[in-house]
Amino acid sequence: MNHQETAQEIIKAVGGTNNINSVYHCITRLRFELKDNDKVDNGTLKKLDKVMGTNISGDQFQVIIGNDVPKVFDAMVKEHPALQQSSEKKETKSDNKKNVILKIFETIAGVFAPMLPAITAAGMLKGLLALFVSLGWMSAGTDTYRILSAIGDGVFHYLPLLIAVSAARKFGSNPFVAIALGTALMYPDMSTLLSSGESVAFIGIPVTAVSYASSVIPILLAVWLMSYVEKWVDRVIPAALKLLLVPLITLLVMVPVTLIAIGPLGTFVGNGLSGGINWLLNEGGLIAGIVLGGAMALIIMTGMHYALVPIILSNIATLGFDKFLPLTYISNMGQAGATLGVFFRAKDKKLKTVALSTSFTALMGVTEPAMYGVNMKYKKPFAAAMIGSAVGGGFALAFGAKAYVLAGNGGLPGLPSLIGQTFWYSLIGMILAFVVGAIMSTVFGIKEEEGDAEALAQFSPGASSAPAAAPSNEAAPVNVDDMGAPTPTSDATAVAPMTGKAIPLKEVNDPTFGDELMGKGVAFVPSVGELISPVTGTVMNVFKTKHAIVVRSDDGMELLIHVGINTVKLRGQYFESHVEAGTRIQAGDKLLSFELDQIAKEYDITTAMVVTNTADYKDIQPVNLGEITIGQEVLKAQI
Repeated sequence: MNHQETAQEIIKAVGGTNNINSVYHCITRLRFELKDNDKVDNGTLKKLDKVMGTNISGDQFQVIIGNDVPKVFDAMVKEHPALQQSSEKKETKSDNKKNVILKIFETIAGVFAPMLPAITAAGMLKGLLALFVSLGWMSAGTDTYRILSAIGDGVFHYLPLLIAVSAARKFGSNPFVAIALGTALMYPDMSTLLSSGESVAFIGIPVTAVSYASSVIPILLAVWLMSYVEKWVDRVIPAALKLLLVPLITLLVMVPVTLIAIGPLGTFVGNGLSGGINWLLNEGGLIAGIVLGGAMALIIMTGMHYALVPIILSNIATLGFDKFLPLTYISNMGQAGATLGVFFRAKDKKLKTVALSTSFTALMGVTEPAMYGVNMKYKKPFAAAMIGSAVGGGFALAFGAKAYVLAGNGGLPGLPSLIGQTFWYSLIGMILAFVVGAIMSTVFGIKEEEGDAEALAQFSPGASSAPAAAPSNEAAPVNVDDMGAPTPTSDATAVAPMTGKAIPLKEVNDPTFGDELMGKGVAFVPSVGELISPVTGTVMNVFKTKHAIVVRSDDGMELLIHVGINTVKLRGQYFESHVEAGTRIQAGDKLLSFELDQIAKEYDITTAMVVTNTADYKDIQPVNLGEITIGQEVLKAQI
């Protein structure tokens, strides 16, 4: 599926363009403000090959894509250009029901996420320059250094202008008027006036001397207030004069108000927030490192780490370093280590491959595949990652580890941002997080049958499902292709494995089966708690939770029979298996028995029987739908 197709499917799954108030993207996620989150088809989203997972932070619905998110977003707005400006529109959903603190954090995150590519690029360059100077590869006095330094420093010096654009879009005001407000504050003569040391006044009202270069909170508050002023002026000015008077009046009001009140207030608030967090990081030491390091993955999951970007930038601009950033690196290493532990413990070859590859991508700073694709699915590795991060975070803050630029990549490529006096403490903290995360994940282990999606993945259409043990008796000969998967030798039939009602597979209330993602087949609503073999052949696998079984007929047809929907959560309760992998079976032999009444109290008991090697057949059709008893023919497959 290409990016255009993925974009179209995502829009469809979130309820269509009519359900989208706004959408933008950060480094790895599409961030939607939707009219109604209940219209989202989460199951469909998670099946898309470019979607790693989804998350809800407050009312914001996030679709986790990974490195390809800019391409998917571009494809989305190319198909629906109105979405490009959707973030500038006023949200129609009422925000007054939100928690105020959560709303503030979400707003800050929404302003800074679109800016991160520029900020991180500049930060990475500054880090590389520091590395080159420390290694003697470049002199700080050369013209080349000064030009490259301007690329890195320019973004941070004129940061208020970037914030003005992004904030204007977030608050629904004119971004160019917002830039005009920012340029007035940073105009060289204004900077000279405010830094002269003499008293400054505007129409007799004192103006507090504040430096706006590299500042964050003042411009953020100013554009927020400007959005209200601009809208009010727009309502009262006649249409013929709007173009001239609305921006003029807005600037004449907002520039003085910012200089007199908002600038000093924003500086006070920013210093207060930075001071509070820095006090915790400085004074909390080991304990703060353990708590924040361990909780960092949860902070990142909600997207609230973006709300701390203003404080990080303020620290780097004023102090020359930040102590929070190393914890993000350490958290990433914990995730990478935990996923490596899954690689060591997993038995399934596909899972081992996924775990090893996602561990590497986490080392490179992209943790979503590891976090959402492996660690959170199996739960214990996620706990192991948090433990590793807590250990690494505790060590790092105990020794005062610092980051000196905002590089944007929290993995090995971002190490230049940590180069400085405390580099080795940061590096050791990262190593500790990785090693402890890997060890704990290996010790904890995983239950590979957890979650039907994970357990069924190895039996997806076309996948090989070689027997776990040799069959107890000789089976009829079958052809084998180069990959070791059986090739059907003739048309095949299957009989009803249970008594009850046979129904089309599309009626199963689970898209994995209903949409035939596992293959074609037929479903049953059982009236008796007994499952018999639908074919003569071999048992290929019995799930540890006993709710599902895979058999292969002598003529090469592979069948997965799955009793109930989400019954994996019963962990085998109410089920009894009468066979094991490798057992030779005849059609009609008892495979499973289950307590139908007990299971039906908690779960949908509809049972799916699918041909997992559907691709090997030209046609597969159910027969004899309706009331049925064990042994009646229900499925025909033609090669």
